[in-house]
Amino acid sequence: MEETQQQQLVFIPSPGVGHLVSMVELARLLVHRYSTLSVSLLIITSPATATLTGRYIESLSSNLTPQIQLVNLPNDDSNPASSLLSIIESQKPIVTEAVAASLSGSTSPRLAGFVLDMFCTSMLEVADEFNVPSYIFFTSGAAFLGFMLRIQSLHDDEGFDVTESEEAELVIPSYSNPVPRKVFPSTVLKKDWAAVLYRLARDFRKTKGILVNTVKEVESYAIDSLSRGLINNPNIYTVGPILNLKEDTSSSNSNDVIQWLDEKPESSVVFLCFGSMGAFGEEQVKEIACALEQSGLRFLWSLRRRSEKEAGWASPTDYEDVSEVLPEGFLNRTAEVGKVIGWAPQTAVLAHKAVGGFVSHCGWNSTLESLWFGVPMATWPLYAEQQINAFLAVKELGIGIEIKMDYRVESGDVVKAEEIERGIRSLMDKDCGLKKKVEELRDRIREAFVDGGSSSSSIAQFIQDL
Repeated sequence: MEETQQQQLVFIPSPGVGHLVSMVELARLLVHRYSTLSVSLLIITSPATATLTGRYIESLSSNLTPQIQLVNLPNDDSNPASSLLSIIESQKPIVTEAVAASLSGSTSPRLAGFVLDMFCTSMLEVADEFNVPSYIFFTSGAAFLGFMLRIQSLHDDEGFDVTESEEAELVIPSYSNPVPRKVFPSTVLKKDWAAVLYRLARDFRKTKGILVNTVKEVESYAIDSLSRGLINNPNIYTVGPILNLKEDTSSSNSNDVIQWLDEKPESSVVFLCFGSMGAFGEEQVKEIACALEQSGLRFLWSLRRRSEKEAGWASPTDYEDVSEVLPEGFLNRTAEVGKVIGWAPQTAVLAHKAVGGFVSHCGWNSTLESLWFGVPMATWPLYAEQQINAFLAVKELGIGIEIKMDYRVESGDVVKAEEIERGIRSLMDKDCGLKKKVEELRDRIREAFVDGGSSSSSIAQFIQDL
C-alpha cells in the first residue's frame, strides 16, 4: 500500500459483542499507526446479540476517530433461531450495497481490501465482486488456527474423519505435544459442526492472509509451524494482543470491587470469572463455594445466573440475591476473606496488584488478558475452543494450572470441591514458580508493539502487502 494514498478497508465482524470489540480495537490500532488508512466497519446483528451490541456501539459514540465509520446493517429478526452462519450469509447483498455506497463519492478513498471475522468467510464472494483481496481476522490463537487447518487437510486429503476416529490423540504441527482427543472442541466431534469447521478452513486458504490475535513471543512454536507452511496456509500476521483495556469501571459496583481489592495484600486474591457466557448450575456453584471456604484463601468470585431461555445462546444475568444458590451461611463465614459479585470489571481486576491468580474459562481474550497483566491461570474451560486453549496454557506454555482441562458445560458433569480446592491452592502457591514465568512473559508481550517489536513489524508487513 502506498502510504501517501488514502485507502479504505472494510471490516466485517460476526454477530456478538466479543467479536465486534476485537475488530474495533484492531481498527483503532491500524488507523492510529497509518493516517492515510480508514476503516468501514459493517455491523451484523442477530436477535440474540442486538441489545448488547447496541449498548457497546453507544459507548463508542464519543471516542471513535473519524477514520473509523460504524455502519449498522439492517437486522433480520424474522427467524430468531437462525444459525450464526446463515445470518451472515443472508447479509451478503446488504454488504454489497453498503460497500458500493461507501465508494460512490468523488472523494471516496480507494478500497484496499476486506478484513473478515473468522466466521464471515461467506463474504469472500463480496470481496471478489469488488476485485480486492480478503484477509481473515482470527480472534483465537495461532495453535488453534493450525489445529483447524490440519483437521481439515486430514479430512480432505487423507479421508480422516475425526468424528469417527478412536485415536486418543493427534499430532498437530502447531503443537509441540500430541493433542488429546478429550480437549478437542465439541464442535469438531459432531459431524454437522465438523463440516462447518472444514468449510471455514478451506475458505481461510483462499484468502491473501490471516491476521491472528496473538504474539510471537507467546506462541512461537505454532507461529513457526505456520510460517514454514507445514499445512499449506496463507501468510500469517501476528497482530496481538488486541485487547479492550478501557472497559467501563464507573459504576458503583465496580468502584466497590476495586476498593475491596485495595485493602488486600499484594498477590493474595484468587479471582474467579468465567466470561460473558459463563455460568453454572446450583450444584456446581455449591461445590465451588465449598472449595473456596475450605481453602481459606482470599477470593473474588463473579457468580452469575444461567439464562432460562431454551433456544439459542443467551447471556447470563446477575442474581438479585446470590445467597439463594450458595450454601447456608457461606457469605457470613467467608466475609473476612471473600467477596461474591455479579458482573466483574475483568481487566480492572486483573490489573490490580492484590490479584495473584485467575480461575478462568480460557476464552482467548481472557487468556491474553491474564498474560498482559502477569496473572497465572487455573484452567476451567466451558465451550467453543476453550478446552484446547486450556491444553495450550497448561501443557504447551506452562502458564496455567489445571482444574478440569476437559470440562464441557453441556455434559452436565460436576467438578467436586476437592478438585477445585487442589487447583486453586496450586495456583496460589508462591513457591511453584508460575507467577515468575507469567510475569516474564508479560514483559515480553508488552514489547511487541514498540518500534521493531514482533507485532509492530507484522502489522507493518500487512500494510505493505495490501
